[in-house]
Amino acid sequence: MRPSHNASEQSWCALYRAGAVSAGVAVVLYVAALALFTLTPAPPESGGRAMLEYVDAHRASYILRQLLWLTPSLFLMVVFLALAVAVRRHGQGLAAVAAVIAVMSWAVSFAWPTTGDGSLAMVVLSDRYAEAATESEQAPFVAGAEILDALNGVPAVIGVLQTVGLLLVSLLMLRGTFPKPLAWLGVATGVVGIAAEVLRPVLGWGYATYGLLLFVWLAWVAVALWRLAASSHLRNPS
Repeated sequence: MRPSHNASEQSWCALYRAGAVSAGVAVVLYVAALALFTLTPAPPESGGRAMLEYVDAHRASYILRQLLWLTPSLFLMVVFLALAVAVRRHGQGLAAVAAVIAVMSWAVSFAWPTTGDGSLAMVVLSDRYAEAATESEQAPFVAGAEILDALNGVPAVIGVLQTVGLLLVSLLMLRGTFPKPLAWLGVATGVVGIAAEVLRPVLGWGYATYGLLLFVWLAWVAVALWRLAASSHLRNPS
């Protein structure tokens, strides 16, 4: 006998709950990163040498900031996997594509050398710079810092792919399973996010619009996934 639809949904309850918790944790980490970014001294706008000296002077807070920006990527992989599974019956092919694009793009964040607000590699360069005895010995580390600083300011392919994955999932959410307002917020966040990632070098603080939309969307997703897990369990309790 083939399993019923309710039984199939019941089997995914744990993933939905994990996605809900992961979305909530991601929001908390992002808010903490934003708070730390606001409260700590701003890094220099340019200059590899100045950046390395800044990192050396604010080592602990700098490392914490990078970890707070980077760690949510792990939780967002779970969030988008849960969302793709939840909307799969509205289009299995598109759900699979959305899952691959979203999950892989967040996974690649761990291999990308910058976070958008700096780089953990900058800490290593700062240590080596401090150990160097002469300017000629320091020069390679200064050059490396300037490269990382430049990468922070250019559009990253993975950033665009992350927003494309969000948009595809949200388009499937419009077909059902989740509240329509949440789905439309996801569509808006995806569209604004794509534009923000592409135009990042010229937007300045305007880029924060995408970040705020993402925070609100993720918080709502956390609630929606938890409710989905609860309703699936009630329809077919173990």
